[in-house]
Amino acid sequence: MPRPAQVDMIQLFSYIEHNYGTEVGTAALKAGAEYMGYSYATIANRMEPYKSGRGKWNLTVDEVREQLEEIVTVPTNLVPPKDETFVPFGNFTDLKKILGSEMFYPVFITGMSGNGKTFSVEQACATLNKELIRVNITIETDEDDLIGGFRLVNGETVWHNGPVIEALERGAVLLLDEVDLASNKILCLQSILEGKGVFLKKTGLYVNPAPGFTVVATANTKGKGSDDGRFIGTNVLNEAFLERFALTFEQEYPTPSIEAKILSKMCDDDEFVSRLVDWADIIRKTFNDGGIDEIISTRRLVHIITAYKIFGKRMKAIECCVNRFDDETKESFLSLYEKIDDKVEDTNDQ
Repeated sequence: MPRPAQVDMIQLFSYIEHNYGTEVGTAALKAGAEYMGYSYATIANRMEPYKSGRGKWNLTVDEVREQLEEIVTVPTNLVPPKDETFVPFGNFTDLKKILGSEMFYPVFITGMSGNGKTFSVEQACATLNKELIRVNITIETDEDDLIGGFRLVNGETVWHNGPVIEALERGAVLLLDEVDLASNKILCLQSILEGKGVFLKKTGLYVNPAPGFTVVATANTKGKGSDDGRFIGTNVLNEAFLERFALTFEQEYPTPSIEAKILSKMCDDDEFVSRLVDWADIIRKTFNDGGIDEIISTRRLVHIITAYKIFGKRMKAIECCVNRFDDETKESFLSLYEKIDDKVEDTNDQ
């Protein structure tokens, strides 16, 4: 198999330093050469600038550190921070059990927009102190974006790990966010979704998954496209790709009581919180009955609470946050809220 034109010095340094430290000898260099798939002579020649004595090399020299800082931009700790506003609901407990098991068990989470799918994955990892690498999928996402590729740095071609390889090597949770926006270019993940790791054909190396690695995908659809046109841009995903997800969670919006707890963590106006939750619940029931074409998500309610904290006016906060809807829907939403809240301000006085 042809080798890359340039030795990936960053990958070599990372391997040696991880296994042998920064002061290395001939044995460490030979191991690095074997790992990279090159002869010892080739590696020793490329390491000549870092030689500190006969059979000794120093990986802490300034040039090496600067190069590492420029290329390896992955933070040392990828555990998401805990969010004090998070309230567990739905499938969160089951999801946490799966991720906490350290087993490879791919999970697909589907549900309406703005109902906390991604947030729940982040907070499950935060609770478990597990690293999370999130990839926002688009129609343009391809193998180079996911797996990695060669980059030109300081006149040399070096291999740069993509997020998938980082997650594999770190034993992290790989979150494929909005996966139903993808094209068939993500089929490069087939072997990874079987828990078998991946062969990097550009470097000739095989990356095995570290313990704890698994995959979670979120989507607004089940990978079958959007018949009602609500989620334009979603695609029909390959059946073999979908079949590799062992389990699918259908995430609903939180119940009114849970939603009130979520909003109360952000706002001490309990009456306003109660009115908002009732308002959203009526809208969702009407939507489910086919009476309207739009819905108020939990995320939209959080936006309204945030706007209320800024402006101090209930109706102004609501109006600013429902302006995204068409005029007819917007007016019906505002009219409904006015009927629910007898203390709402006159919009003409905003």
